[in-house]
Amino acid sequence: MGEADATKLDVVLFPWLAIGHMIPYLELAKRLAARGHAVTFLSTPRNVARLPPVPAQLAPRVRLVALPAPAVEGLPEGAESTADVPPEKNELIKKAVDGLAAPFAAFLADAVAGGRRPDWIVHDFCHRSLPRIAGEHGVPCAAFLIVQATTIAFLGPRWAHAAYPRTSREDFTVAPKWCPSFPHAVAYRRHEADWAVRAFQPNVSGVSDMDRMWEIIERTRFTIYRSSDEMEPGVFTLLTDLFRKPAIPAGVLIQQPDLADGAGKSSRSGVRSEVLQWLDSQPPKSVIYVALGSEAPLTASNLHELALGLELAGVRFLWAFRKPSGMSAAPGTGVGELLPAGFEHRTRGHGLVWSGWVPQVAVLAHGAVGAFLTHCGWGSTIEGLVSGHPLVMLPFVVDQGLIARAMAERGIGVEVARDESDGSFGRDGVAAAVRRVMVEEEGKVFGSNAEKLKEVLGDRRRQDQYMDELEGYLTRYKPTRTTTVPNGAGPR
Repeated sequence: MGEADATKLDVVLFPWLAIGHMIPYLELAKRLAARGHAVTFLSTPRNVARLPPVPAQLAPRVRLVALPAPAVEGLPEGAESTADVPPEKNELIKKAVDGLAAPFAAFLADAVAGGRRPDWIVHDFCHRSLPRIAGEHGVPCAAFLIVQATTIAFLGPRWAHAAYPRTSREDFTVAPKWCPSFPHAVAYRRHEADWAVRAFQPNVSGVSDMDRMWEIIERTRFTIYRSSDEMEPGVFTLLTDLFRKPAIPAGVLIQQPDLADGAGKSSRSGVRSEVLQWLDSQPPKSVIYVALGSEAPLTASNLHELALGLELAGVRFLWAFRKPSGMSAAPGTGVGELLPAGFEHRTRGHGLVWSGWVPQVAVLAHGAVGAFLTHCGWGSTIEGLVSGHPLVMLPFVVDQGLIARAMAERGIGVEVARDESDGSFGRDGVAAAVRRVMVEEEGKVFGSNAEKLKEVLGDRRRQDQYMDELEGYLTRYKPTRTTTVPNGAGPR
């Protein structure tokens, strides 16, 4: 092996079985491959088939490997990700992840026997067996968490929970004692706190989500986050202190569209997306883009109130419509049947509801878009901020409420008003929030703050520095071939 080759890494990436996790992992794979490192991306057959193509110049260094999906009682045949099941069956996907331990062990044993021992396994919050299996072969692990880092600090390490136990809803509606610098508002609302309480309780997989996360962070050498100091000031120093091992921001890991080269074309047809063509005909900054992800637990009432709120607001909108995975509807039910009667007809002159593929990054980068109505998934939030858009926020689960509070604290947008106890919202609250951001004078302040953050996040040299620092950790702390370092022993 030449001196130059000796500095190159062989990294295995293994995300949680959700498309919102797989895409950031694939982006990390591309960033590492662009620096000359070899990357193996692990998932299951159906998930590997879902991934967008890797750019041709990087493909020789990115290997996609499909491990056989285990059978899990209660999971429909072919269900290999959270997108394939309603929200109440997500815990069974965690059982499927646990069932991937044996295929992963076989994969790693074959790699080592074939002379290709990886330098690192980088994996998600859920893969609790991987550090042990990797350790048996002398391969260190790092965790890559793609949620908001502030949420991990809010939930806290095992020792903090033991010292200051939280068991009730009310415990999660205030900042924890170990985060004294957190703004008072950055906490769960009562209707959101049930998720936090349940995260500490065993689910049908037999393990609580918090025990999974604690075990992963404790047994890996350091933790990587899809974030930056500019996005979350001071949080990485706090996390390093709380978990007693390095917390490393990798940057925002978003692929910038090059609209001049026709970004937003369908990968199948090569034709510019119809939604972009529609945006081409709209005035600058006149459209609010509405997208709540593919897995938000929306009800029929939620959809109706959101639609009627958009209508009341009277602004141009583009709605990337997804039928909620947990909503029951007869096969073949069209979009129009899920929305209020006559809604599409009444808004046809200024609104578009689109149920097909939407190139979200390209849409957000379009000059006609002036704001983003979002569920505040971390990936979507990053995409909105990188494009410089103020936010109308409608969070639902996991870290989304804390993300919304943090963005509101920074003056980047507003939340839709909700009932504190049950989380319900109405058309008037939707319309008021949309108009505050898109129409009223206050919206200029939100827009200015969003533009300032866009300038910082769009600094490619700074984003490259985050990857430099991560690459440095991976290179400096990989074990030599004659020694092994136990997982869990983080560098200092």
